[in-house]
Amino acid sequence: MQRILVVDDNEDILDVIALILEDYGYEVITLTDGRLLFDKINHDKPNLILLDVMLGNADGRELCEVVKSKKETQNIPVILVSASHNLADRVKPQACSDDFLAKPFDIDELLNKVRSHLTTTAA
Repeated sequence: MQRILVVDDNEDILDVIALILEDYGYEVITLTDGRLLFDKINHDKPNLILLDVMLGNADGRELCEVVKSKKETQNIPVILVSASHNLADRVKPQACSDDFLAKPFDIDELLNKVRSHLTTTAA
């Protein structure tokens, strides 16, 4: 079973994303505190990370850069998630993330992005 780590400081959003992904057969681990990201990665070994950009106590873009800079985590796909639609232009190719998802998101778009990146890493 593919394991997805969802990081967002809004517990309602975490619950919605977890319900959607679990309904499609994924194991979901949630985290509200970005400062604990690497403890969670080391403990749970996710296959993919959905990472909110604007966490209350951390910047998701900076956390993403650290994930991608470490040899042991650089191959984990990271999808940045943000309610700021204009942020998409600033996080595309030049940024660390593998993809971007704007909130509010379409369920099919979420699932397609997740499937795409999990299929790529499994190949």
